[in-house]
Amino acid sequence: MISLTINGKAAEVDADPSTPLLWVLRDHLHLTGTKYGCGMAQCGACTVHLDGQAIRSCVTPVSMASGKQVTTIEGLAEQALGKKVQQAWQEVDVPQCGYCQSGQIMAATALLQQNPKPDDAQITAAMEGNLCRCGTYNRIRAAIHKAAELQGEAK
Repeated sequence: MISLTINGKAAEVDADPSTPLLWVLRDHLHLTGTKYGCGMAQCGACTVHLDGQAIRSCVTPVSMASGKQVTTIEGLAEQALGKKVQQAWQEVDVPQCGYCQSGQIMAATALLQQNPKPDDAQITAAMEGNLCRCGTYNRIRAAIHKAAELQGEAK
């Protein structure tokens, strides 16, 4: 059994320690907001936070998450910044097909936790590994700026 803390709640899973965190989240814990994209950490659809850092859950063994805080898209709405990012995503109307958006939102939130007022170059650098097949990159950038603005208003 592996002990995890997912979205602030303790969980025990019976999984091989080398199982990718993505499959434990989806198949064992039924948290399906985190998506499978490429399985090689190149698209960002599987992005979650591990102790506040954006990581690719498709290549992270579940054993690496033991004793750490894992936040998924489902848990992000419980956080003030997560709410602001999701609000900005809705106001800017970012998603087209929406498949990559949970990973995009997770990466954007990690960026804003570290840098509350990123410029375009910093956004591009932070979001570079998150692919959007629909090409909503301009709306994603606008939503990150909007979330930064909303976060600044909340203070």
